[in-house]
Amino acid sequence: MYQREFDRLLQQGLPRAVLLYGENDYQIERYIALYKERLDAGESMLAMYHDEYDFDRAREYLSQSSLFGGHNFLLLRRDKKLPKKELDTLVGLCARNEGNHFLFDFRGEARDAKGMHASFSEKHGGVWVRLFPPNPREATAQLRTLARKLVEIDDYALGHLCSLLEGNMALCANELRKLAILDRPIGSKEIDDLVYSTAPLAVERLLHDLFARKPITETLTRLLELGEDEFSILRASQFFVQQLFLFQAHIKIHGHPDSAAILGYKLPRHVEEEKAALALRVRSSTLLKLYEHLIQSEVRMKKSRPEQRETLLYGVMIGMQGLLRKQV
Repeated sequence: MYQREFDRLLQQGLPRAVLLYGENDYQIERYIALYKERLDAGESMLAMYHDEYDFDRAREYLSQSSLFGGHNFLLLRRDKKLPKKELDTLVGLCARNEGNHFLFDFRGEARDAKGMHASFSEKHGGVWVRLFPPNPREATAQLRTLARKLVEIDDYALGHLCSLLEGNMALCANELRKLAILDRPIGSKEIDDLVYSTAPLAVERLLHDLFARKPITETLTRLLELGEDEFSILRASQFFVQQLFLFQAHIKIHGHPDSAAILGYKLPRHVEEEKAALALRVRSSTLLKLYEHLIQSEVRMKKSRPEQRETLLYGVMIGMQGLLRKQV
């Protein structure tokens, strides 16, 4: 089901077993907070994140009687599917005991989540919910509800905040809490002065899409509209290609990726795996050609007039796409 149906269901009571997935982490966190509050389970819940998952421990937790007649609340967050037998067991324990509740915050691919729908069917006492990013009107409405509790801010400024932060609701909510410290009405000027754009994150996404051979024109145009500098995008592209080369070399030598050894700091596991997958998809010779292309493009852009740089940057990206298609 989708968000509106799930919201109506929540008005009747809390479903005991729920699979949450999609592209709206902010809303997922709100649902988790709702369960914690209604179940008064902040202290008694069992949370397992990614590799912390232990089926025997989870089963034992849901098999025991809750203390003082309360609730057993199991929260699982991971980006990999559970074996169907294990998942069916956990959902079944919730169906048999009204004191049990299980939320699976799945951060993996939607196609993998769909493979788990059957375990969360109504027949088994479960619910699956796919969440999509809110459109601008929905985002502004959600932020308005939060803002009323925190700070005086008009809808134009809320819309501006959403635009600046690329519609990332979690970041918008965090920035509203920070702005509330000023203890005065907030407008677009305060947002421009105090809120940093998510452009660096968008550049990273643009480059992932480029190497995955997905369309990038819309993202690139959006970055430039937000005021991102052409040279900063070019430098980020050079750094990205360097990273992929280092990942590729490390994997060839050691047989596995290790971002701490490669970069000097540990990336989240899903980011590390994504970079490794991209690195293995591109030939070493192509990475070299890409880097040469970027260096030469930087020289051309530095010699060009400011009004020409945007057009040149589009040309740089088209050139990278061409090299990736050829796999020289």
